[in-house]
Amino acid sequence: MPITNQKVAEHAFLQPLYADDYFPDRVVDKGREILLRLCERIEAEQPADLQALYVLTETATEHFNLLEAEFEAAGSEIETVAREEIGEDFWFVASAYGFSDADPEKLIAAREW
Repeated sequence: MPITNQKVAEHAFLQPLYADDYFPDRVVDKGREILLRLCERIEAEQPADLQALYVLTETATEHFNLLEAEFEAAGSEIETVAREEIGEDFWFVASAYGFSDADPEKLIAAREW
């Protein structure tokens, strides 16, 4: 399903991670896909309120939790820079879909990184 939100379609997700050799592109690509799937779900399900949005972001965060093992296997990890960038992109997504009042910490509350 193509993204219809123009702001999201034009956004370069996780760009600072791609710019840093510490983070392998093939693993960052999977993180980008998690964020794009989140956008697709938001567009398909159109959450009515923040609680419904948090359900969707929880699932995406859990996928990032699983991705941590791939970062580690590649000699990397979801550390401070990555954690902040991922969190910022979650907030960008929430804001782009009209949830600018979302709590950035609640968006990624299920994180293990």
